Amino acid sequence: MQKYLIEVEDMTVAYQEKPVLWDIDLKIPKGILMAIVGPNGAGKSTLIKAMLNLIKPISGKVLFNGKSYESQRRYIGYVPQRGSVDWDFPTSVLDVVLMGTYGQIGWIKRPGKKQKEMALNAIKEVGMETFSQRQISQLSGGQQQRVFLARALVQDADIYFMDEPFQGVDAKTEKAIIHILKKLRKRGKTVIVVHHDLQTVKEYFDWVTLLNTRLIKYGNVDEVFTDENLKMTYGSSVRVLSREA
Repeated sequence: MQKYLIEVEDMTVAYQEKPVLWDIDLKIPKGILMAIVGPNGAGKSTLIKAMLNLIKPISGKVLFNGKSYESQRRYIGYVPQRGSVDWDFPTSVLDVVLMGTYGQIGWIKRPGKKQKEMALNAIKEVGMETFSQRQISQLSGGQQQRVFLARALVQDADIYFMDEPFQGVDAKTEKAIIHILKKLRKRGKTVIVVHHDLQTVKEYFDWVTLLNTRLIKYGNVDEVFTDENLKMTYGSSVRVLSREA
């Protein structure tokens, strides 16, 4: 039996010959909620894009359940950064979420009654049921992020990658998102999140990966998220203030 759900081996990624990620070795077990943390330009988003074959590494490989991404993509969901999407495209919330079902039915077949029901349930789960027919351009940033999350949920993946899902959302939306992520973990899903708020790492996640071009450390939050490791990651003393309960 495979001990690790995801294995990254000797991965190096470069833009115009400048290394962005250098010699990354990372093993991720099943059923964890993991943050990828590091300074700006550390390669956090690049890491998940390279793992998902959206960027081609110079070297290295990634295995999901011991197999290639191509053979496992049906079981992998991805929520990109909100800023990378054209929100002026004329489409409704329901249509965007229905796109999450295409992995099951293919791009040629039209979503049927079952897929529509799944999409509406996912929209309800993220608290957007009154917006299902709303054009996405009319939504706030937090609402758009919830729509992205619903699209990933309807895919019913085993592994979820999320790139800065809390960026630019209000406190209510952030609370709703982390509630859903913890529910996914409870269902045995594996959730990997690019995250920037050091104050919430211990509260939100059980695993953490510290990254700054090179992999500094990864593992259980209580063991890895220490002042010493943060100093190695950020290059200076970083003080993390605990949020009040």
